[in-house]
Amino acid sequence: MKFSLSRESLLKPLLLVSGAVERKSTLPILSNILFDVSENRLTLTATDLELEMLANASVMNQGENGKLTIPAKKLLDICKSLPDDSELIFETNNETVIISSGRSRYSLSTLPATDFPNIEEWKGDVEFRINKSDLLRLIESTHFSMANQDVRYYLNGMSIESEGQEIRSVATDGHRLAICKIADESLALPSRQVIVPRKGILEIIRLLDPVEEEIQVYLGSNHIRIIDNEYSFTSKLVDGRFPDYRRVLPRNGDKVLETNKDELKQVLSRASILSNEKFKGVRLNFNASELKITANNPEQEQAEEVIEVNFPYEDLEIGFNVSYVLDVLNAIKDKEVKFTLADANSSVVIEGLGENEALYVVMPMRL
Repeated sequence: MKFSLSRESLLKPLLLVSGAVERKSTLPILSNILFDVSENRLTLTATDLELEMLANASVMNQGENGKLTIPAKKLLDICKSLPDDSELIFETNNETVIISSGRSRYSLSTLPATDFPNIEEWKGDVEFRINKSDLLRLIESTHFSMANQDVRYYLNGMSIESEGQEIRSVATDGHRLAICKIADESLALPSRQVIVPRKGILEIIRLLDPVEEEIQVYLGSNHIRIIDNEYSFTSKLVDGRFPDYRRVLPRNGDKVLETNKDELKQVLSRASILSNEKFKGVRLNFNASELKITANNPEQEQAEEVIEVNFPYEDLEIGFNVSYVLDVLNAIKDKEVKFTLADANSSVVIEGLGENEALYVVMPMRL
């Protein structure tokens, strides 16, 4: 088979699908991308058996239809290093593919296209259209709370839920919880909950742009699929039961602190420099007019920061992992934040003062 296309029309789909290529696989075929040429159209497919990415490009001077697999990293490196206006000609020769561009010529070994794994056909039982910017906001607001390599495998991912006019994302690692919801009056969705694995979530963040363009989302019993004009992304789901997070939402918070997010973020960032590198604990001392933040480490070094606040309650001392609180403050878009506290042993609820989309819960630390 033989076909040609410009560097520009190949590079974009190649970059899109390369995120799903398996880097350290025991199956050599997973390091390759499947090229399927048919009717002047090239479809590129990459998979690591958990994720699958498809993207398309138009080809010129096409010979017969056919399929082949090409090593992903080598092809991407070649494509990136060629001049902008290059044209690439692909020609198969037994078990190799010859790529020519001007006076450059590369011969790469291929693997049989018949060996390339294919995620089985399936139908989504929940479908909806959503703006890319909304889906990105939904995921970015909570993804940092996912667990990483936890033995409770169902925490190493994000729960995506549909119910009526609402879509929710929920993530927790057992020490903190993040919930974000988006309501759309045009939706009428059944109640459904799926767990998308960590790698799938990070790949969705890479693919989405914060633009007002709609994409199609399908939720199946074992997969989630997102279809855009330029690509199709499929991820297997985590087979497990996500914890009932509604049960752990603190309800006894009777002390509310409202403060400027950026000011609090700056003092916490500075105090964290001298916190214990392993546990990242900081102590927050609240009194009627000020909040004192202290941190120390095994070298007996200490940081102390004070900001003015309005806290008309009993004095309260509570410890937190400062990284968890900073993650939340970075995710909140509002200028003012609200902390709802109960006592030194109860979790804190953190929200942006203007939005009611996202809610965060952070457990205290004993320091």
